Amino acid sequence: MELYTPVLALAILAAGFAVFSVAVSALTGPKRYNRAKLDSYECGIEPTPQAVGGGRFPVKYYITAMLFIVFDIEIIFLYPWAVHFDAMALFGLVEMVLFIATVFVAYAYVWRRGGLEWD
Repeated sequence: MELYTPVLALAILAAGFAVFSVAVSALTGPKRYNRAKLDSYECGIEPTPQAVGGGRFPVKYYITAMLFIVFDIEIIFLYPWAVHFDAMALFGLVEMVLFIATVFVAYAYVWRRGGLEWD
């Protein structure tokens, strides 16, 4: 338990800061609500009326999100390799080249199929 004391103290400090920030902003923030403040804001563009429940999103949004997740996971797998590169020597290099080549083939396929076009 002694090893976890700093982690527990940091978690309590973080939770306390979060609660304090929300409480202070609720107490000191302006209280004048109107329809314009409750509307969604999108980069200065006037919001268009949508159906109840939010309307439909184009499939391109989801494809972009999935591509981001795939390449984000690739970067996560690259970190341990970079840290222990010296210990793995040639075997680690060959394995990582194969891994990056596989992901690159997937990237080329998506690019060729027009998955990165935003029309």
